[in-house]
Amino acid sequence: MKSADKKILAVLFDMDGVLCDSEPMLAIAACRLFAERYGVNVEPHDFAPFVGTGEKRYLGGVAEQYGIARRFADDKDRLYAMYLEMIPGKLQPTPGAREFVFACRKRGLKTAVATSADRVKLDGALAAIDLPPNYFDAIVTGTDITHAKPDPEIFLTASAKLGLAPAQCLVVEDSPHGIIAARKAGCPCLALATTFAAKKMAHDKPDWIAANLNEAREVRALLGLNGTNE
Repeated sequence: MKSADKKILAVLFDMDGVLCDSEPMLAIAACRLFAERYGVNVEPHDFAPFVGTGEKRYLGGVAEQYGIARRFADDKDRLYAMYLEMIPGKLQPTPGAREFVFACRKRGLKTAVATSADRVKLDGALAAIDLPPNYFDAIVTGTDITHAKPDPEIFLTASAKLGLAPAQCLVVEDSPHGIIAARKAGCPCLALATTFAAKKMAHDKPDWIAANLNEAREVRALLGLNGTNE
């Protein structure tokens, strides 16, 4: 992996699979939605190709695969409602996520969340993992952008909100679509093998790959986080 060319001054976190271990529960909620509304049994793995693209494509891609003509404009809202009912007391932060955010703040780095999800889902997830929204200098959600990942818009928007060049903002992602978006934006990228295998993540050439934020030792050293605790 290559090193970032410019000094990193901020970290842009994806949410699902980066800050919280949400992908399995979201897929279960989506399966329940298809059964409830369309009477079709889909499988959690059907959603894997659409991870990171936003819930509209997440649901729509699977509907296309099964030949389902979606009839409900509020499918995404229903998905969120089902998901938010599931997560209290069950959703967990990914290993080291909270500590990494706290260490970044203590070190003086700016932080942002850049998620394709809507704000209601973000707020529910952050509350479930006890990570206050005010620990982030900027928040960009799916309703703030026009083009979903792998388009770079979300990371360009987040870096602009922080007043920094994309090259100064490290992106932390867990999906191939997110890695591609980061590369297109010109951001250095740390890929976490929390949702997909490291081998699959390596295909899109992130700058670093780690099992989780606890294991991202090279990046922690680069950011000056080693020995920085909550």
